[in-house]
Amino acid sequence: MLDVNTITVIGAGTMGSGIAITAAMAGIDVCQVDVSQEQLEQARGYHEKTLGRNVAKERMTQAQADATLARIGYATETCKAAESQFAIEAATENEAIKKKIFAGMVETYSNDCILATNTSSISIGSIAKSVGPAADRVIGMHFFNPVPVMKLVEVIKCEATSRETLDQTMALGKAMGKTPIAANDHPGFVSNRVLMPMINEAFHAWNDGVADPESIDGIMKLGCAFPMGPLRLADLIGLDVCRDIMLVLHNGLGHPDKYKPCDKLVELVESGRLGNKTGWGVYDYREAAATA
Repeated sequence: MLDVNTITVIGAGTMGSGIAITAAMAGIDVCQVDVSQEQLEQARGYHEKTLGRNVAKERMTQAQADATLARIGYATETCKAAESQFAIEAATENEAIKKKIFAGMVETYSNDCILATNTSSISIGSIAKSVGPAADRVIGMHFFNPVPVMKLVEVIKCEATSRETLDQTMALGKAMGKTPIAANDHPGFVSNRVLMPMINEAFHAWNDGVADPESIDGIMKLGCAFPMGPLRLADLIGLDVCRDIMLVLHNGLGHPDKYKPCDKLVELVESGRLGNKTGWGVYDYREAAATA
């Protein structure tokens, strides 16, 4: 089994920056790529804050934190391209954007480099078909937010994915301290095929006047032993992401009523209330953020 010592993470948003710091803390060299220099600076700030918190809680020494940060390079185009054994795309959940990035990945990285996507719902097979002969190196690595904390990596193979690609991806997940579990390529995979309709139904319950958001979340937390209610979780994930995943399920699985995004969810997204990342979604976080 190949020992992975260098990877590239394309996209420096919440998920991409989380994947990068998790790999670096596991001793892997990382190139963090984003077209936005501002986004790269935000990712570096997040990395520094995360490592500082770990030092303060005595999870690592300052020397270990410094060494971890030194393993991450930041670039608007690419770095460590020749050395990278994995290139993990973590851009926005948009199939056309992902396919464009994958076309560039095929041109940039070696013929031995595994091409992974952190998609939470988009067809791996569709992405694989877009890269022709490189299809056997395409696989899904669905990390969960916050990446440094959540143990699961949902590893999604399509028909074209080779056994070697699957085995090496499972090995990378373990090397990063995660628990990789394999799934097949169907809309929403396992996690979001089960989770998102539940979140969508919570929006229906709110929209229909069954209960207010606090009550819906409280009932689900206490009645189902969930650590977080579905509407609070939707804010954490991003309401736009929840809507987009429901649309993938709606378009991919049929059942027009079953998987159609709730009107309340769509309304909040269209008004710019996307959850934690905008300070307001189902819940209003703006006052808390101002006093933090």
